[in-house]
Amino acid sequence: MTLYFDEEGEITLPLKCLELAEKVVETALDAVNCPYEAQVSLLLTMNAQIQDMNTEFRGIAKPTDVLSFPMLEYPVPGEFDFLEERDDCFDPETGELTLGDIIISKEKVIAQANEYGHSILREYAFLIVHSILHLVGYDHMEEDERRTMETKQDEIMDVLNIIR
Repeated sequence: MTLYFDEEGEITLPLKCLELAEKVVETALDAVNCPYEAQVSLLLTMNAQIQDMNTEFRGIAKPTDVLSFPMLEYPVPGEFDFLEERDDCFDPETGELTLGDIIISKEKVIAQANEYGHSILREYAFLIVHSILHLVGYDHMEEDERRTMETKQDEIMDVLNIIR
């Protein structure tokens, strides 16, 4: 697994962000039985920058906690069989499955940890898990999708032993 990690902005989270992100991404990909080595891009940024992206890509002019940009549409969430017929989703140099990009607001991580009464570590890990599930086709727009995604999120957070 390759994690392309970048961080910008004046706030630093009190975590080993890269190491934790690598562990969380690996655990999430194992939990969805991803059969390929994969690559993900993660950017930690500030509210102003994520608001700009949220406005540009979603038409919502306010900051959000996390944005996910999947490289593929999955016919069935977390099922990878359809990829056997494709070669346009694998990095030609590494052979890794290119999953997509994750953008996280560091300010939102801190604020939501306080709001929900849990640790910054828990909020940061949760947002990565949530986003990885989006990158492999899960969503929460419909009630049944939401329940399925929440169950999978809880399972992964339990494996990580990161609780509220």
